[in-house]
Amino acid sequence: MVTANPVRIAITGTHSTGKSTLLRRLEMELRAVGHAVARTTSSLAQKAADMGFPKMHQQTANTTRWIMSAGICAEMEATLTADVVLVDRSTIDPLAYYLATLEHLEQPMHSEQVGELTTIATAHAAGYDLLLATQLDPAVPLGPHRDRDPDYRARVDHHIHTILGQHAIPHTLVANTDTSRDAAIQAALQATVALAGAA
Repeated sequence: MVTANPVRIAITGTHSTGKSTLLRRLEMELRAVGHAVARTTSSLAQKAADMGFPKMHQQTANTTRWIMSAGICAEMEATLTADVVLVDRSTIDPLAYYLATLEHLEQPMHSEQVGELTTIATAHAAGYDLLLATQLDPAVPLGPHRDRDPDYRARVDHHIHTILGQHAIPHTLVANTDTSRDAAIQAALQATVALAGAA
């Protein structure tokens, strides 16, 4: 079933906080109750790097703008074939990585470019039907092929949650516990309840 207004459920968080694992569970649960589910890719940052955009500790405003734009396009394309779209990394994520980079490089974080990117990211993120925000647990080891700088990882986490709070973006926190993850799955299932009546 594909509806005129698919539910968009996004996840945001720094690397190695269980986002992909949680999304796999969400996809399984949603398919089990009959939803047509599409999931966007989490590899846009790598694709940007493959194209030549600087990434991670060298991420630029243009890198950030490209990742945001590509992510939004992927979301919109997914709505054509699904009634539930799972967004692997919200528009908040590339902004938080950019701010972490500026902080790492000791560059100003209040430029006109930052303001423009913040406006785009927060306006789009406010439109998700459900936004799940994972919380960093420093005890969880970094996954393979991940940036090995724990301070940078923590900076990204800090900026994600600061942005969500400062801009009053509705979200559900997901801690590194089974109880919290189960609650996130129930919230996702609840967000799709209205679809049954639209069928």
